[in-house]
Amino acid sequence: MSTSKVKAGQLWGKSKDDLSKQLEELKTELNTLRVQKITGGASSKTHRIHDVRKSIARVLTVINANQRAQLRLFYKNKKYLPLDLRPKLTRELRRRLTKHESTVQTERKRKQQIHFPQRKYAIKA
Repeated sequence: MSTSKVKAGQLWGKSKDDLSKQLEELKTELNTLRVQKITGGASSKTHRIHDVRKSIARVLTVINANQRAQLRLFYKNKKYLPLDLRPKLTRELRRRLTKHESTVQTERKRKQQIHFPQRKYAIKA
């Protein structure tokens, strides 16, 4: 595998197959590095374990982000969204009335406003 760290910017343009292939290569490299560490390999090699782990995390992050983007497209005009695609917010904000629900008036209240409107007073200055 490559000797330098994986850059996230380069990963975004890659296809799903390329990303999964790169992930497998990184995982096998990590396994060989761990074996070398146990057998007492050079310390320069064992320091690379950190970089490889972080590279694996970057690849997985890009894969998961792409997957979520595809799911968002799939559920775009559907009635319900899966829970993990809905906005997190806070519990209070999630349970708040929607804009429509908060502006809806009962029939009784509507009639009351029609028949007894707010009085306007002319004030002598």
